[in-house]
Amino acid sequence: MSVSAVGSFWLSPSPGKLPRPRMVVRSSAVSVAPILTHLQKQCATPLPVLRHVADAMAADMRAGLAVDGGSDLKMILSYVDTFPTGNEKGLFYALDLGGTNFRVLRVQLGGKDERVIATEFEQVTIPQELMFGTSEELFDFIACGLANFAKKEGGKFHLPSGRKREIGFTFSFPVKQTSIDSGILMKWTKGFAVSGTAGRDVVACLNEAMERQGLDMQVSALVNDTVGTLAGARYWDDDVMVAVILGTGTNACYVERTDVIPKLQGQMSSSGRTIISTEWGAFSNGLPLTEFDRDMDAASINPGEQIFEKTISGMYLGEIVRRVLLKMAEAGALFGEYVSERLSTPFILRTPDICAMHQDNSDHLDAVGAILYDVAGVKSDLSVRKTVVEVCDTIVKRGGRLAGAGIVGILQKMEEDSKDLIFGKRTVVAMDGGLYENYPQYRRYLKEAVTELLGLEMSKNVVIEHSKDGSGIGAALLAASNSKY
Repeated sequence: MSVSAVGSFWLSPSPGKLPRPRMVVRSSAVSVAPILTHLQKQCATPLPVLRHVADAMAADMRAGLAVDGGSDLKMILSYVDTFPTGNEKGLFYALDLGGTNFRVLRVQLGGKDERVIATEFEQVTIPQELMFGTSEELFDFIACGLANFAKKEGGKFHLPSGRKREIGFTFSFPVKQTSIDSGILMKWTKGFAVSGTAGRDVVACLNEAMERQGLDMQVSALVNDTVGTLAGARYWDDDVMVAVILGTGTNACYVERTDVIPKLQGQMSSSGRTIISTEWGAFSNGLPLTEFDRDMDAASINPGEQIFEKTISGMYLGEIVRRVLLKMAEAGALFGEYVSERLSTPFILRTPDICAMHQDNSDHLDAVGAILYDVAGVKSDLSVRKTVVEVCDTIVKRGGRLAGAGIVGILQKMEEDSKDLIFGKRTVVAMDGGLYENYPQYRRYLKEAVTELLGLEMSKNVVIEHSKDGSGIGAALLAASNSKY
């Protein structure tokens, strides 16, 4: 996920074509049962597999901290070394740009006693043509939306006199951060192809656009959404050490000691700590993969990259299930003699669909039948529906458990460098993103893996907590804790 937005998990479906059935051509009749058994075997995550993943994650983190390019994990320096304390006062803004919408937010902070006095936010959809326009057009549109939002400031919101408005900028695209308030765009992702921004400082782009709009505001902090989530959660709870986003994509960041980051080359922070964005979506070491993962990866826009993300995040779980069902339909006649055209359409089955099927407790699995018919264009009886739920469960169980192993890997790395400071006391992992929030089985599998790896006693100290939409307010809090005033 290189600094990419990973929050939203409810992807809009690609419009399904009407089913145009085609005959199943089978070289030899294979029943569905062996395909399912083989899948379950390949996706299995027993304790030794989880342990290997956690150890490899910790080792890759070390290698990525030693030197840029040292491992699959980029281990990006966030330049955040002052964390929100609760003492922050005043009016601060946040802008969150990470996909086809951007969100603007303001917050009035009242210090230790009053904390967050008031917040307001607005969401603006970015017109399609601006995603392919010039840098100036896009940032002018954003600055204009921000200016309109600022004009409505009133009520409980007031700026202390003699101050300029300050803003925290959550920019969830690949950026080479150069300081707390500057970063060079490496490339646009997620369907954006804006000309004239790559190689430029995105903060300068926004500041210039705000100036053109006559908006008296300046960026005090540039962060990615995972770093924002960590800051937002830490404001309320000092024990928060890690933040993980599991949505369309995924990433994790954590609080690191600056004296164990060789690639910092002596640049020490005042606090002796900073936040590192692991970019863990690129991790690939020792993952239990299937032919369906390999085929999906080969057909993707970034073959061989983001393998962990493709195994655990919301964008891909539904597609892996679809590929399994297609094989079962073609080789084992799961849905009868015909394979619907729709089932052959990549990404037609989305993670919200498999989540809804997974929640079905009815006697005849009616919701499963309805989704299979409406989305994939196939009819099913009860035994077929049970098989489909088994497939969903197999893929989601692997994803949740691997995500849990990744979290333990991060905690393990922190523990190795600060004996007992992690496992010996309460440590909070702040979680956000639609996949984690909306998929109860995924959440359960993730937590079970953490408990299995740490053991009952030690896992009592590790609190995995949902921190809803923490990244927006987190960016405003980082603007406050890095205020120029």
